[in-house]
Amino acid sequence: MKQCLANAQPRWTRRKQERPQELLDAALTIFSEKGFAGARLEDVAKSAGVSKGTVYLYYSNKEELLKAVVKEHISPIVEEAKSLLEPDKSSASLIREAIHLWWLKYGSTKLSSITKIVLSEASAFPELGRFFYEEVVRPWWDYLESVLKRGISRGEFVDIDTQYAAQVLCAPLVTLGLWKRTMDHCCGIETNPMRYIEAHIQMVLNGLTCPQHGAGHVGGHTVRNA
Repeated sequence: MKQCLANAQPRWTRRKQERPQELLDAALTIFSEKGFAGARLEDVAKSAGVSKGTVYLYYSNKEELLKAVVKEHISPIVEEAKSLLEPDKSSASLIREAIHLWWLKYGSTKLSSITKIVLSEASAFPELGRFFYEEVVRPWWDYLESVLKRGISRGEFVDIDTQYAAQVLCAPLVTLGLWKRTMDHCCGIETNPMRYIEAHIQMVLNGLTCPQHGAGHVGGHTVRNA
């Protein structure tokens, strides 16, 4: 019992250790609601239940705060996708898993509001756009391109411009995330993200799969040659 009490941290200490994450969660909420230009550190502080001065103890401005949200919650998704790469998996399976992972961990969550913020405000805040490109977009494209090259080298995929094919793979996911956060709400539409994603994957794999693989189970799902 004494040992447990000795190891237990005071409540205020635990609170202090948890505070950066609480601030990031509050920041994501405020950025989602007000955008980057409209967000204020006072709003983040209020949402987190702390004083504005407390926010400044951790982040000197809202640019640093947004960058911290990206590094903490978005950048690791790419690394998680890379961890799925195993020698015995087909390249089609890797593409399927990466797309579903991205939607599960990013597109379907509040984090996807960051894409809308960056795209809409990059001209006014170019440094923000460059940061997001280098931290998230470029690594994601690079990973998908590596899977495409892998598929070509193993005879699974037809030869293709892998650089731009990787970007084309991502574009419909960006569209889906933006659409769900905008047009679905104002038009009373209910886009089914799983049907959308599956249609995207089916078209991509039908176009990529080498003829010798033919119709069959690509990445665990039946597809037909175009």
